Amino acid sequence: MYGWIWRRLPFGLPGKLTGSVLLVAAAVALLWYVVFPAVDPYLPFNDSGATSQEGPDSQPVLSPAPPPSAPPPSAPPSSAQPSSAPPSPTPHSPTPRSTRRTPTPRPTPTR
Repeated sequence: MYGWIWRRLPFGLPGKLTGSVLLVAAAVALLWYVVFPAVDPYLPFNDSGATSQEGPDSQPVLSPAPPPSAPPPSAPPSSAQPSSAPPSPTPHSPTPRSTRRTPTPRPTPTR
């Protein structure tokens, strides 16, 4: 099919390249502005049923707002002397070696 389209495009190689770019852009625009909006209501990507709570009338249950938290502590002035305490450890720990994926060696081609 692509060969048939390529043979039907006019004006030699520059025209064929320009025409093929225009055809691809038209196909993308058709999908983006017509097809995807038409099928969006039928796709389940926005369903959050696993995490939402629904009431008896299938209406979302609104939880009360959390109580206001205490204001954050103020930062020490910039003229304060630095502490001699060691830096705190980072919350990120490296992945244990046993769970890392190791690349599988590729077989060497025989000639």
